[in-house]
Amino acid sequence: MTKAVKDDGGIVAGRVPLGDVMAQLAECRPIFHSEADLQHAFAQTLWGRTPDVRSRLEVPQRAEGRAEYLDLLCIGPSASTAIEFKYFTRRWTGAAGTPAEDYDLKAHATTDLARLHFVRDIARLERFCRRSDQNGLAIMLTNEASLWNPPGSGRERSRDREFRIHQGRELAGKLLWAEGTYEPNTCTLQGRYLLRWESYSQLGQGGEFRYLVVSVSPARDTAEGSASPA
Repeated sequence: MTKAVKDDGGIVAGRVPLGDVMAQLAECRPIFHSEADLQHAFAQTLWGRTPDVRSRLEVPQRAEGRAEYLDLLCIGPSASTAIEFKYFTRRWTGAAGTPAEDYDLKAHATTDLARLHFVRDIARLERFCRRSDQNGLAIMLTNEASLWNPPGSGRERSRDREFRIHQGRELAGKLLWAEGTYEPNTCTLQGRYLLRWESYSQLGQGGEFRYLVVSVSPARDTAEGSASPA
């Protein structure tokens, strides 16, 4: 049975709204060279806003008898936040940021796998966030519009149909890959998550970036989980 999870507002380490961190980050870093670059810049921005929150990259987490690695653990005085990042790009070349830097982003063509891995991040955070003082945030930043736009009505059934993460979609329950013909990619979520994309930056042709946040807080048991970054 799917468990409804209350949205915790996207608060990082009990101290700062995620939306505030993302807004400040976008001012100087509207684009990133890589996912690791995004993780590092996010941690720097968070520390600049709230020095009493410690950030740790690639932290081992033990869940269901095995060790898995978390992208970023943010530790505050009274609460912590586990964060998983995904940075999926289409081709873009240009200068951006303050001070300006040259960027040459490659195209990641496999949007179906981007969806699969993002949903898996949510499931991982549900396993990691078992304590009442720890929430989780799955963050996807991209300039690939097909991830946030609903598929056209004429599209054929795709293997990632149940893993779609476009604006207004709800993720919940058991999600089958290729209608269940490939069991290793089946993913089961304990919560229900209504997806809402937010604007991040606009860099001209092919350079519109948006981000999606899914807030995971299994310790709470009322209302509905959502992707709102507050």
